[in-house]
Amino acid sequence: MGKDSINADTKSDQISDRSDDLRLNRFECRGCGYIYDPKEGLRKYKIPKGTPFKEIDRQKYRCPVCRASVDAYKDIGAKFKPAEGFEENIQYGFGFNTLPPGQKNVLIFGGLALAAACFLSLYSLH
Repeated sequence: MGKDSINADTKSDQISDRSDDLRLNRFECRGCGYIYDPKEGLRKYKIPKGTPFKEIDRQKYRCPVCRASVDAYKDIGAKFKPAEGFEENIQYGFGFNTLPPGQKNVLIFGGLALAAACFLSLYSLH
């Protein structure tokens, strides 16, 4: 066994690991933002938990919110996993980089709403 065969084995292991990861990827509807998560499945269409998006019947499936076809979905990766190229940035900030996008939105817009409420409360001082 030479160095090339060891590298080939390592590459095939990495590829199989990635294909397993792709089975857990979530897909987002570009029309309405609905996210299909394979860990949750979809009771409305009788799709059991653990069913990857690629194994869903392309002819019958429609987005439960806007009725878009499978072609309207895009792969957004696994849940709680940073986007490709951003893994090294997780350590920066005040710990907010580890939050999922939904929680970041609540934090940002909640803070803005609180600031606006505090600003408007100044009118009551008169």
